[in-house]
Amino acid sequence: MRFLMTRSRQILPSLLALALTCACVPRLLAQVVIAPTYPVVGSNNTVSADPTVPRPHTRSCTVSLFENMEFDNFNTMDYTYTPPSSCPGPWTKVVFTADFTVTAGTQFDRTGAFYLGGANIFYGTTAEPGTTLSPSWHVERDVTDLSSLFSTTQAGTAILGNFVGVYNGTDYNGIIYANAHLIFYESGPWAPAPRTPDAVIGIPGNSGAATLSTPTSVYTQALTLPTNVTAAYLDVIAQSQINDEFWYVCVPNALANELESCGDTGFRETEITIDGIPAGVAPVYPWIYTGGIDPFLWAPIPGVQTLNFKPFRVDLTPFAGLLSNGQTHTVGIQVYNADSYFLTAANLLLSTDPILKQVSGAVTSNTLAAEPSPVIEDNIVTDSSGNISGTVVINSSHPYAIEGYVTTSHGRVDTKVERSVDFSQTQTYNIPISGAQYLQQIQQLTQVHGENTTSESGLATGTKIDFTYPFNLSYDFVVNSDGSSYATTQSDQKYLEQETPFLGPFAFGGSQASNEVSSVDTLDFDSSGNFTGNSDSSSWQDYVSRDANGYCYSRKLTSAASILTAVIDGADCR
Repeated sequence: MRFLMTRSRQILPSLLALALTCACVPRLLAQVVIAPTYPVVGSNNTVSADPTVPRPHTRSCTVSLFENMEFDNFNTMDYTYTPPSSCPGPWTKVVFTADFTVTAGTQFDRTGAFYLGGANIFYGTTAEPGTTLSPSWHVERDVTDLSSLFSTTQAGTAILGNFVGVYNGTDYNGIIYANAHLIFYESGPWAPAPRTPDAVIGIPGNSGAATLSTPTSVYTQALTLPTNVTAAYLDVIAQSQINDEFWYVCVPNALANELESCGDTGFRETEITIDGIPAGVAPVYPWIYTGGIDPFLWAPIPGVQTLNFKPFRVDLTPFAGLLSNGQTHTVGIQVYNADSYFLTAANLLLSTDPILKQVSGAVTSNTLAAEPSPVIEDNIVTDSSGNISGTVVINSSHPYAIEGYVTTSHGRVDTKVERSVDFSQTQTYNIPISGAQYLQQIQQLTQVHGENTTSESGLATGTKIDFTYPFNLSYDFVVNSDGSSYATTQSDQKYLEQETPFLGPFAFGGSQASNEVSSVDTLDFDSSGNFTGNSDSSSWQDYVSRDANGYCYSRKLTSAASILTAVIDGADCR
C-alpha cells in the first residue's frame, strides 16, 4: 500500500490540525447490561456502541486506583491499591472502569496499559484530538477472574507514553488525562461468587508489555508455580506497532518492492509455549488505531476494540499436571512473522486443588506444530507496458489437539483442548505504470473453532468456542490529469464470538457477541501533494450480544462528516 505506508504518517500532523474543525459461571440472578452514557446526535465527540460490563443487583463499593492522572511524557506512573473494607470478598463481580480525555490540539494516538499486582487490567489506544475537539470516552473490563489479587494491597503501574512538545516543526500539545476505578459487587444467596482462579501471574508484569521485534523473537518468563494446579489459562494480547502497525497490508518479501509494500506477508499469529513445547495459539486481531490509514475514518466512531482491546484466552489446562511438578517452568510468547514490532502482555490464571498441596499428572497427547505452514499464491502479473495487476493469496490452517490429566483430591480429571486456527487473505492490486492509480483491496478472514472437554468419572462437560474476524479493506489512490489526487479508503471490521456449554451430547445456553465497524473517507491533495481536505466521510457501528440467560443488547451508531447522525437501540433484538 504505497500511499498508506509512505505518506499517511507524514501528512498526519496536517490532518490533525485540520480534523474536526471543518470461563463463564451461570448466575442465579439476572444481570443488567447497559450502554455507556447516551451518545449525543450532532456531536463530534468520540463514541462507541459497546455495552458496559453486566452488573448484578447487589450492593457495590468503588475503589479509586487514580484520579486525573496526567500523561504528557513516557514515564511509568505508579499507584497503590488497597482492598475495600466495606465490602470484602468473595465478590460476584469485579469491574474495572476508566475515563479518558485528551486536550484539544495535535496529538497521535497512544497506547495505554494499566497493571496491578503484575496483572494487566486494561490495554487499549487513545482517540486523537482536533484543534477544537477534546475527545473523552469511557472503557470497562470484567476483571472478576483477577479477584485473588484484590484481597491484598497491591502496587500498580499506568503506562501511557505521550510526547508533548515540538517535533519536526509540529507542536504536539494534546495532553491525556485518565481516572481508573475498580467496582466490587457483593455476593449473596441469589448472586453467588463464581469460582475464580486462585493465582494470577502477569507476563511480563508491572513493568509493561514485552517487545517482539523479529520473526524469531520469543519472550520467555521463568515461573515458580504452585504444586497443586488443576487448571491453567493464558489471557494474551499481541499489539502491532511501527512497521507492523499495518501488518495485514504486507506481502511476501519477493513482492515488497514491486508492490511498494512491507514484507513478511499479510499473516501474523501468536504462538504459546511451555518449556519450549508448543502449548497454544492465539490469533492476531487487525486493530486499527484512530490515526491509522486515514484519521477521518475513525471520527467519531473508532474501529473495533480500538479503545479497549480484548485479550484472547488460551486454555493450557492439559499442562496442569506438568506445571505442578515443583520445577521451574517457562512460558513463551512469539508472533509468527513479526516485523519490528509487536508488544505482548498476558495474564496466567491458575486454579489449585483446595485440599491437596501436591497433585500429579501429565500431558498425554500433543499434535500442535511449533509454527503454522501458510500457503502463498503469487498471481501478480506485469504486462508488456509495465502495468501491475493480480492477486496475492495466503492461507493457513493450524489445527491441534492437546490432552492431559491431573489427579486431584476428587479423582482423576482429563482435559482435551481441540482447536482449528485458520487464516485466509486475498490482496488484489492494480498499479498502472503511469502512476495514475494505486489500488489495493484486502479480503481477510481469521477463524478459531474448537472445544474444551473435561472428563471426570465418565462424565464429559465442556464448551464449544467460535471466534471469527472478517476484515475487508480497500485503498484507492488516484492522480487526476491536473496533478491533483485523492485517496479513498473503505474499511469493514468484525469481531464475532460464541461460546456454547455442553454436558455429554447436550448443548445448552451459551452466549454470543457481534461487533462491526464500517467506515469510508476520501482524502484530497493538490498538485504539490498538499492535503486540502476530506470528503464523503461516513461510518457506522453495530454491536449485538446475547447472554446465557437470553438477554439481548443491541445498539447501532451512524455518522457522516465526523458527526454522529443516529443512535438506534434494540433493533437487532426484536
